[in-house]
Amino acid sequence: MEQYLPEILTASKYMLIPLSLLIMLRCIRSMLSSGYESEVWATARFGRDAADVTHWENLIGRARSADIRIDREGVERTHAVLTRRDDGRWMLFDIFARGGVSVDGRPVGPEGAELAAGSVARIGDVNLRLQDLGAEKGGALEAKRTFVGKRITPALTLAELTVFELLLLLQHLITSPDRRPVQVALGFAVLILLEWFCYWAMRLIGRSGFEVETIAFYLTALGVSVTASAAPQDMFKQSLLILAAFVLFVLLGLWLRDLRRSEALRPFAAILALALLALNIFTSDTLNGAKSWLSIGGFSLQPSEFVKVLYLYVGAATLEKLYRRGNLFVFIVFSAVCVGALALIGDFGSALVFFICFLVISFLRSGSIATVFLAVSGAAMAGFLAVSVKPYIARRFATWGHVWEDVYGAGYQQTRALGAAAAGGLFGKGAGGGWLTDIVAADTDMVFAVLCEEEGIIIACCAVLAVLTLSFFAVRTARRARSAYYSIAACAAVTMLMTQMALNVFGSLDLLPFTGVTFPFVSRGGSSLLACWMMMAFIKGADTRRGGSFVVRPAAQLFTRPAAQHEKKGGRGT
Repeated sequence: MEQYLPEILTASKYMLIPLSLLIMLRCIRSMLSSGYESEVWATARFGRDAADVTHWENLIGRARSADIRIDREGVERTHAVLTRRDDGRWMLFDIFARGGVSVDGRPVGPEGAELAAGSVARIGDVNLRLQDLGAEKGGALEAKRTFVGKRITPALTLAELTVFELLLLLQHLITSPDRRPVQVALGFAVLILLEWFCYWAMRLIGRSGFEVETIAFYLTALGVSVTASAAPQDMFKQSLLILAAFVLFVLLGLWLRDLRRSEALRPFAAILALALLALNIFTSDTLNGAKSWLSIGGFSLQPSEFVKVLYLYVGAATLEKLYRRGNLFVFIVFSAVCVGALALIGDFGSALVFFICFLVISFLRSGSIATVFLAVSGAAMAGFLAVSVKPYIARRFATWGHVWEDVYGAGYQQTRALGAAAAGGLFGKGAGGGWLTDIVAADTDMVFAVLCEEEGIIIACCAVLAVLTLSFFAVRTARRARSAYYSIAACAAVTMLMTQMALNVFGSLDLLPFTGVTFPFVSRGGSSLLACWMMMAFIKGADTRRGGSFVVRPAAQLFTRPAAQHEKKGGRGT
């Protein structure tokens, strides 16, 4: 049997490539072909004109981008916001338009005013009435919706992923038969069982959209393979972390279903984020010029990874708050404190990730290129000061593009990464068959090169494609999300994932300065894995396809209670 092992290893490497490509293509096709639901919740009537209300948060104004466009004199480009509460009530908010906003002759205050059946709202010089489709016939009528497209069967895609993982396990058993085979097999077994448990649990609650989870599990499987190569003794610990990460993903997703509850917790999330950074500053030990890691009870964690999730949670906001300058100012101050704290502890890579995410959120919240340009200018000056004050950051910039000039010094890690990546070729040496994992931090900061060496450049590019697919999907679905909160959070989450991936890939290949940032899901490390899975909850929250997300309660369940019960007990529609 042993004489056939090289042939089996070669065959498994060839099989991994079509499987990997097929998994990605099926996920992409399902995301693109599954039609989005056009939810018409009400009809807004102003004069002889009318407009369908297709979102839970609607911008009213003269701008072409307004959800309810009223192109009349006296109406400003962004005049008011109409919001549907999860108990079925419609609220109207004045966003400080000069023309004013009133309901039944009473000015709308900062807390908004309910726009009930028969009420007349005054938007500038225009009267607006709302016909709530869901309120008709005692609240039993569903919102009008259309659906086109056919979703790819997720069970078949998951079966292909299972075969992919079994082939990875087979390669480890062939290339490294003496490196804790039981622990390695247990790690893959736990991952496979968790995938199928997740699939059947989602099916039981009527959810068929499983593409986001499939991509996350695909990347996590590559991460398990990296752990099996670099530290097989930690496979049991890695399995526990994967289970914990999935539980946090589900819990955060369920928490986000109630938007008012999520909004109410934003101040506490901001305080927790600042507390974690303060704990990091005052208690962490310096390692390689940075105070990134915190040791508690024998476990090491990186607080900045959890701060990423909290930052997304705090940075997103509902539509009626986006146009309040005070709210935007507080967010800018909070962002400056977070980035400043990361710069202070010397975590240059995380600071850069936070800053790019800040730019995206700032643009989404303000729509102002001038605001983004001002932030970039300020960051350029701050970056210049950081390079001047932190010598190790300056050395990284000096090494960029010159790693081959000092292969035993400043360029030691990256030259080895480049050599290993080139040695892997198209098909790789097989999972567990590389040597790059023996280099310090290769399984975290240079994991893209590890993938290239062991699995080949095609599989490594598929990992990049997986993150790109999540990003495209999040941007595509964000435009149809029921709340601006989910739109901003989803776009910001994929911005963080994309930035981390780019810094890891280009830093490993010396195309950008080496920052020591992890590759999402793939790099070994519990803090990063937990944070990445929690970010998936924000992406799922923006998905409004029928049965696409457990974070969004279907409209059919929103209109099953009579109107009298809505007054007593609010639902959790979002």
